[in-house]
Amino acid sequence: MIIVVMGLPGSGKSYFAEKLSRQLEAVYINSDQLRNALGARGKYTPEDKMVVYNAMADKARHALADGKRVVVDATFYQQRMVNIFKDLAMMYLSPICFIKVEADENLIRSRLTKLRRDSEADYNVYLKIKNQFENLGVPYLSLRSEENNIHEMLELALDYIGQLHE
Repeated sequence: MIIVVMGLPGSGKSYFAEKLSRQLEAVYINSDQLRNALGARGKYTPEDKMVVYNAMADKARHALADGKRVVVDATFYQQRMVNIFKDLAMMYLSPICFIKVEADENLIRSRLTKLRRDSEADYNVYLKIKNQFENLGVPYLSLRSEENNIHEMLELALDYIGQLHE
């Protein structure tokens, strides 16, 4: 199973995705961590971004081949990014579901003022990606990240995943 967690920088998607992967005992694949591991920190051309998405797909491919679940965490703001994982799911006959994490813009602005372990994104990056976010044409669960609602988000996500793949 592939679970794609998408959203804008500062939305809380990585915090949520990491917790979700633990609950599901799934392999966690984070775009920022992988970008750093590839030595691509600070490289954000469209081509650089696709290198990271393709590397995430490669990691997911290995996990699926080993019979493991995968939680993939990135912005996924363009259809071509989503398509990589839709194609991967088809190739492995794997269920796939999409979860979009959103948050109030003031909360995002506050989160992006703090130093974060893996991400370089600041509020200007958030605004840029927000303006480029495409309608992705896939059904998804929309979750609202707030200050202290991670348990509620996880419960809703687990219910959604269960309903889709019973």
